[in-house]
Amino acid sequence: MGIAVQSHWFSVGSIIGWIEPDVGVIATQSFHDLGHGQLGLALLKAGKTPDEALTALKSIDPTPGVRQTAILDVNGRVGVHTGDQCIPESGHVLGEGFSTQANTMRNTGIWPAMAASFRRSEGSLAQRLMDALDAAEAAGGDARGRQSASILIMRTRSTGLRWKDKIVDLRVDDHKEPLKELRRLLRIHEAYQHAINADTLMTEGKIQEAMQEYSYADEKAPEIEESRFWQAVALASKGRMEEAAPLLKTVFAVNPDWKQVLRSLPRTRLFDLDEKAISTLLQL
Repeated sequence: MGIAVQSHWFSVGSIIGWIEPDVGVIATQSFHDLGHGQLGLALLKAGKTPDEALTALKSIDPTPGVRQTAILDVNGRVGVHTGDQCIPESGHVLGEGFSTQANTMRNTGIWPAMAASFRRSEGSLAQRLMDALDAAEAAGGDARGRQSASILIMRTRSTGLRWKDKIVDLRVDDHKEPLKELRRLLRIHEAYQHAINADTLMTEGKIQEAMQEYSYADEKAPEIEESRFWQAVALASKGRMEEAAPLLKTVFAVNPDWKQVLRSLPRTRLFDLDEKAISTLLQL
């Protein structure tokens, strides 16, 4: 389950989205009431449908006309409320297993553009959410301009371990081009996920599979030398010095400070690298 947003408001990602595995997703915006997020999730936990939860939230809200709230539960049911006092242009599209909503927009085509993009887009949920935000911006976007953006994705069903349930959590709090920056961060996030997969495979002795994951990481974010460094270290620890050497050479050319990290590795005993091997690699 996921939520993505762009706004002229500072740090929008810290206030708009709420997700809990086994429960659902809530977006509270337009003169948002933070209580609607936590209370909405509690209502879903208590067995309320999204529409029932929205009705309950509005019943205790002194100014429901200024609110815009979307609720999605783990069964894919969706409820959306756009108050009649939300700043125009405002509105929403309720789709199958998703919703798009917006307020203070340049025109009424924004939220339909997001919905159309989400329906036709392919790839990961993160990519589809990003595409929907780009579609909104292309259709006119926020009447005030843009400042922040975020994307949060969690597992629909909990593993029982909170840190494993969170898949993507990226925020751009203050930027002239928040969507471009968010997409850049997402690309780097994906690169690091490949690097993490590679590290795990190396510990399992699956060297060829690990090399493929390291390669994916490098393709995703060639400007990040760290995955190349650990790939080289992993290769060297397996005695594959001829493969490790050119990788380390490119790393040291970008940032010679990595030599200090390499010098420190024998003390950790995490890798099968002796002082002689380290000395050889440091000469690159």
